[in-house]
Amino acid sequence: MNFEILKKEFQYRTSRSGGKGGQNVNKLETKVEVFFNLENSAAFSLSEKMLLTEKLAQQISNEGLISAVNQTERSQLANKLMAEKKLLRMIEKSLFVPKARRVSRVPTGVVEARLNDKRHDSEKKATRQKVKISNTGFD
Repeated sequence: MNFEILKKEFQYRTSRSGGKGGQNVNKLETKVEVFFNLENSAAFSLSEKMLLTEKLAQQISNEGLISAVNQTERSQLANKLMAEKKLLRMIEKSLFVPKARRVSRVPTGVVEARLNDKRHDSEKKATRQKVKISNTGFD
């Protein structure tokens, strides 16, 4: 993945933020939405595109756009940078492929320790049982 090519492919849209903020909210367009068209991207290989399409299926719109929105800051520039970071983090997280787990057997010492713990617990709980009079030999 090439971040420089990817950032050049971003498209931005601004609008007025909602919520508290007084005149700043009412007059300025500080909310920023970052869009990215995955199908037409030159930053990803075909396998990376397939992986992103699979993992980000819920975030891809009908037009094939992946987007991120930010409106928490008071300035448009700060919101733009935060939205870019969100989108890049989402893409990076989706491209991560965990290593396959190698199957290994449980070590003998671990098995023995577990069985000893079970035996110890069993003996401890056996002392909690009520004593039956018929087993004492005083019939």
